[in-house]
Amino acid sequence: MSVKSQNRVRLLAAALVQFLAAAMATAHAQDAAAVDDLARCKSDTTIKCLDLIQVTATRRPESTLDVPAATTIVSAEEMRNAAPQTVMDALHGAVGTFVQQTTPGQGVVIVRGLKGSEVLHLVDGFRLNNAIFRNAPNQYIALVDSQAVDRIEVVRGPSSTLYGSDAMGGVVQMLTTEPHFDGNEWQYDGRLRFMFGSADRMLLSRAEFATGHDGLAISGGATYQDVDDLRVGGGPRLGPSAFTAHGGDFKLRAEIAEGHELTASAQYMKQPRTPRYDALVPGFRQTQPDNATFFFEPQERRFAQLRWRITKPNALFDTGELHLGRQDIVDDRRTRAPGSSNEDHEQNRDELTGVTGQFGKAIGESHYLSYGFEMYRDEVASNRTRLNLNSGVVIPRAPRFPDGSAMDTAGLYVGDDWRIGDRLDLNYGIRYSRYDIELASMPEFGLVGVRLKPDDLTGNIGLAVELSDNLRFISNVGRGFRAPNIFDLGLLGERPGGRFNVPNPGLQPESVLSFDAGFKFGSERLVGEVIAFRSQYRDKITSVLTGAGQTADGVPCATPGVPSTCLAVVESRNVTELNLWGIETGARYYMAQPKLELYATATYTRGDEEFEGAEYSADRIPPLFGKVGALWHARENLSLEAYTLYATRQDRLSPRDAIDPRINPDGTAGWATLNARVGWKANEHFDLALRMENLSDKRYREHGTGLDEPGRNFIFSADYHF
Repeated sequence: MSVKSQNRVRLLAAALVQFLAAAMATAHAQDAAAVDDLARCKSDTTIKCLDLIQVTATRRPESTLDVPAATTIVSAEEMRNAAPQTVMDALHGAVGTFVQQTTPGQGVVIVRGLKGSEVLHLVDGFRLNNAIFRNAPNQYIALVDSQAVDRIEVVRGPSSTLYGSDAMGGVVQMLTTEPHFDGNEWQYDGRLRFMFGSADRMLLSRAEFATGHDGLAISGGATYQDVDDLRVGGGPRLGPSAFTAHGGDFKLRAEIAEGHELTASAQYMKQPRTPRYDALVPGFRQTQPDNATFFFEPQERRFAQLRWRITKPNALFDTGELHLGRQDIVDDRRTRAPGSSNEDHEQNRDELTGVTGQFGKAIGESHYLSYGFEMYRDEVASNRTRLNLNSGVVIPRAPRFPDGSAMDTAGLYVGDDWRIGDRLDLNYGIRYSRYDIELASMPEFGLVGVRLKPDDLTGNIGLAVELSDNLRFISNVGRGFRAPNIFDLGLLGERPGGRFNVPNPGLQPESVLSFDAGFKFGSERLVGEVIAFRSQYRDKITSVLTGAGQTADGVPCATPGVPSTCLAVVESRNVTELNLWGIETGARYYMAQPKLELYATATYTRGDEEFEGAEYSADRIPPLFGKVGALWHARENLSLEAYTLYATRQDRLSPRDAIDPRINPDGTAGWATLNARVGWKANEHFDLALRMENLSDKRYREHGTGLDEPGRNFIFSADYHF
């Protein structure tokens, strides 16, 4: 073993010893009253302790301690305290979730080494993933308003039995606020929030309201965000990185009959003009940027959903939910190559309509049956034109996606939660999914319309063994799959790193087989988990060099990169196998006097990919990363927190990482930041907080990210409740 490998093993071992000594792991328990709440939850099942209850892993409310699945929960209080610019920012340092940001105003999460469309993203139970969602970092998650999200639930590991395609690395569910009122009198509630961040001169304002009575609630809100160029560690500002965003949301919940509740909701979010920073500045190994102009202009999401919830038991089910939803994504772009007078204008639309149903039925005292269906219709419209800035002449170009393409999805699933005796819980299920994919013709490229009808049968089995009142052993075996979408099959156009993608309508679904095992611990003083996993990813859809070169105008050229306008032609193929393994751990300890919480997390992932007999490191695998901190409730109305976020060096690069201008070819350096937060409840109406990030003003970069992280940053927030 090389000296470098020995050092890496020693570093990993030391980190694991440190965190296992703190106890087996997780940052799941949340706020100041968690000690009392945990004890009450364990003794009184009528209490709803939201910080300890999840709904995503099993599609029904269950304790995170009891479910045989690896879960990460960000509570409502943690969402407020994190002061996130985009919703994924709230997951920084959490167990098993690595946050990557290609450009300001956007961000994605990597779960068990997988990202983009390899992880399923949900908003209030409806798919955010769509037909143009790419299997790489993308901008669409930023179109969910972070200020409207009440909590985030992450299920780590394949969840295709319950959720179908894309749930290979896991599921990230963003749940928006849902107020409830008791009593017959009309009541109201509301909040005004103001935030300022010094590193990017961020100004954020949020106004929200809620009113209603028992059986009726009406709520809504509006958010506006203005962000300037980002100042990184050491002082320089990165431009262009400024952007604005605005959005709104509305929700009406009414009990229409005993045991029947109807909820109508709507969400809207828009970034009018966001620069693609990494494409506008030279990256590693580059002497000039990929583009002279690159703006997402605009990015927009519109979403509406109707939910019918039934809690009155009948012969078929004890509880049930029916969802009818519609999501429209606008992905427009304006780009221009260096030295060119031609500017391309794109209009890309994705319209996703879905109907889902989920039901639960207790059978005797030992079995709880979950079953349901999903049907989605996804339609893509794409158009591209070229404007000559000198002459003003506009000519049509081949669109980014085959215009008029569509995907139909249908799925049926059934699962059983079987309680065997007093200490053994077995979860198992099966799902059948079928797809009808219509890839429209693209005459400009010579692509003839294609129709694909893949289907898939998948399943999982999970085991939880109650070793004691506070300790569980869990283990899971699951299979995940992903059907190729319109992005995989039909993308035509430039990609980062001097590449030009051409369509490949012959793709097949990919699959992953995953196993994990570990322990969960939950007492009145200590909560945590430590889980090891291994995943075998087969028929992975990978971007492969074809050996050809061409310019962005479609003119063949002999040698990619010479001249710089000669792009390497790539296409997606089912050609690689990927093996992933890792350890996810963290812990939180509560002290009664003083009221102090100590916490720590650590996540390590390794990925090895194989292509045509050659084995190499997988793409964008995060290094060892995590968070260590302490939270002191000094007084009833005052809390003080100090913490460090850290990541070790990552120099295990794939061949694609090694030529990615966002990644240092020598590897991404390790780093650690010192951070603090002061929270003060001035009175019953005012909450004030100051978050101080990167106090040493260190210049650093998250692995795979397209720009350096903020330097010393003071984030002030003020909330007025009425």
